[in-house]
Amino acid sequence: NMKPGGLGPDYEAIKEKKQKVKLQKEYSQQIKEYNMKNITVVQRSPMKLQVPSVSRQKALDYAKKIPRPKTFTAKQPEQEVKEEKVLPQARTGTSLPQIPSLETLWNRHEKEKEVVAAFKALHIL
Repeated sequence: NMKPGGLGPDYEAIKEKKQKVKLQKEYSQQIKEYNMKNITVVQRSPMKLQVPSVSRQKALDYAKKIPRPKTFTAKQPEQEVKEEKVLPQARTGTSLPQIPSLETLWNRHEKEKEVVAAFKALHIL
């Protein structure tokens, strides 16, 4: 059964391949139709549509019953609150922060002057 000669096309092999491809396409079409029928039946079932809504409703009811955590605001000490309430007004209308009392600043200045004088006496500066 040898065919002597040629390098031309083998029509018999081409026909066999063409028939095989045709059968594959027909089979895939049948499977596709079968799957489409089964998928539409599953999608139409009302049981699956109710299950997520029931579980969601249960979750929402549970969330309503949980006590909420209380949020605490940091309270400022009374001294700071009093200082912030009384703010002198500048000429432009902007408020300035409270300045420590003049006596405490004067005492601090005197102490620092004594420390500097001691350093000068020891020739450290």
